[in-house]
Amino acid sequence: MGLETRIKPISYLKAHSAEVIRDLGEGAPPLIITQNGEAKAVIQDVASYAATQELLALLKLLAMARDDMTAGRVQPLLGLKERIRKRAAQ
Repeated sequence: MGLETRIKPISYLKAHSAEVIRDLGEGAPPLIITQNGEAKAVIQDVASYAATQELLALLKLLAMARDDMTAGRVQPLLGLKERIRKRAAQ
């Protein structure tokens, strides 16, 4: 099933909202809703949304780590235990 079959006008959503929600809950791909011929919203189930948000958070952490490495804001793992103990003792 291609993306083109998952694009529906808002009138379809209004007329079939219970069916759309049931299908999404059963694993259907997200549905793109159009208004006046333009894509305006994407509807997806809560589990997929949560997974997407978690993935975005992980990607943001990776990007931040990459930026830290590029800027030289990293320290070697060797000696980490001692550095932690020194900070805890202060």
